[in-house]
Amino acid sequence: MTTTAIRLPGPAVLVRGLVVLGALAMARAPALAEAPAPASSDPGRVESGSYAIEPNHTQVLFSVSHMGFSTFHGQFIQASGSLSLDAKAPASSSFEIHVPVKSVLTSSAKLTDELKGDAWLDAKADPDIVFKSTRVTPLGHGAASVAGDLTLHGETHPVTLHAKLVGAGVNPLDKKYTVGFDLTGTLRRSEFGVKTYVPLIGDAVTLTVSGVFERQG
Repeated sequence: MTTTAIRLPGPAVLVRGLVVLGALAMARAPALAEAPAPASSDPGRVESGSYAIEPNHTQVLFSVSHMGFSTFHGQFIQASGSLSLDAKAPASSSFEIHVPVKSVLTSSAKLTDELKGDAWLDAKADPDIVFKSTRVTPLGHGAASVAGDLTLHGETHPVTLHAKLVGAGVNPLDKKYTVGFDLTGTLRRSEFGVKTYVPLIGDAVTLTVSGVFERQG
């Protein structure tokens, strides 16, 4: 019986074959879509219109001193509201947001439940935190001072938020024209009747609305 030797191709031949196969695969593959452009932070490119809050990516964050040892953070989600934006005359713009108290989230399940109770925010009696702007003062470079009335724990007091444009453009996923602003301000919770553990737990509360707004129509 005779045995036939099988010769394997050398390394150079294998490399050339892989290159050819790769070239053929690339030729047959559909062209990749260009990566979508990021949102523009240029205030001059922002478009006017009536906007609604996009609740899945809008967050309302809060922070407060915890016994002087640390700054404790939490958030609210599923906010709703509207933005009437006049890009050419920003002072004519207006903003309103409704935040469900029951959506509060912290790193402690026990604390989260406590904050919903009547010793703190009392979600049953006062289910929403509401801010309605009364005056917008443009500060230039995509910034503005937004004065308004904040309703919290059944009481309403004036609060001023500092607004800063984050970006605007067409959302590449849902194709809706979208604009984002960060709005930050400080309030004293005792003024709204939330006095539990003051001053052990800080009276001054910093609020940040990381707002995403989709143009309607």
